[in-house]
Amino acid sequence: MCPLVNLIDMDKKEQILNAAIQLFAEKGFEGSSIRDIASSADVNIAMINYYFGSKEKLFEALVQTKASNTRIVLDEIANDKTISSLEKIDRIIDAYVERLFKGRLFHRVIHQEIMLGHREPLQQIIVNLLYPNSEIIRGIIETGMKKGEFKKVDPELTVGSLVGTINQVLQSKKFCNLFMRKEEDYDPYDDPKFRKRVIDHLKQLMRNHLLK
Repeated sequence: MCPLVNLIDMDKKEQILNAAIQLFAEKGFEGSSIRDIASSADVNIAMINYYFGSKEKLFEALVQTKASNTRIVLDEIANDKTISSLEKIDRIIDAYVERLFKGRLFHRVIHQEIMLGHREPLQQIIVNLLYPNSEIIRGIIETGMKKGEFKKVDPELTVGSLVGTINQVLQSKKFCNLFMRKEEDYDPYDDPKFRKRVIDHLKQLMRNHLLK
């Protein structure tokens, strides 16, 4: 297959995946039909079937793409031997906050499925694809403890505290504004100052928790 055809395929796939994220976030998985996705992506239904096979497989490809992209970044940080364990945690916080804030619609889709729990196969897909990313962070924490860079902590719950704080902020714009005492029309997710506030808080939290 020529490179041009490959590029067209990638563009079309991305177009479909972006449309799916938008619709899944607005209507949920059940409320979004293949026809809706095709219409939003400006492609025909046959093209979605050709690339993905079904709505379930499209969802799986969506999670796979996002999780894999994040894993590449995490692996690069984890395998960098030139920086300390704390610097790795700092860089992970930077990366996680940036990616999750920018990809907040995807984040909403994932958490809708996890919280509703209506479709066990989809839940299992989410867990299987996202869990390795948490394992990378846990590994950095455990390595830091073995090297004496970190005090002894609960690695699993430390990861939970880190990711859970971001999840809390991203729960909903309305909730975030109420929780952070902001005006109703304020958009926290598009404000670089708020993003930095979250990053700075998480770094301080991890320093207080991990350092001796």
